[in-house]
Amino acid sequence: MTLLNMFLDTAAANSAANYLPIGIQIFFAIGFVATMLVLSNFMGPKRKTSDKLETFASGIETHGDARQPMAIKYFLVAILFVLFDVEVIFFYPYAVNFKELGWAGFGEIVLFVAFFLAGFVYIIKKGALNWED
Repeated sequence: MTLLNMFLDTAAANSAANYLPIGIQIFFAIGFVATMLVLSNFMGPKRKTSDKLETFASGIETHGDARQPMAIKYFLVAILFVLFDVEVIFFYPYAVNFKELGWAGFGEIVLFVAFFLAGFVYIIKKGALNWED
């Protein structure tokens, strides 16, 4: 196969016609959403009561100022959740390649878990997860 034939095959594979089904799907999706919004606006009920115009807060009546400080414990737990959640994501490449990595890969993943467990033990010892103060 010559270089010219390879270039022509690549050019044919990247033509705009190959993206036509994606464009049609996007067009129909946007059209469906717009149609449903317009229909619900015209056909839906239009009774505006004081209850419907109130701010919805999960069924809890609103009171006080929205700018009140939150406990730092909340943010600490949120950050710890993200940290340990990301740790689990790093297990995926190991799970996919564990046969190729062999015992060396197993040792590294044990070390990885040991570091996180050491951090978790430190957090517990410091009392960072105790909510009663």
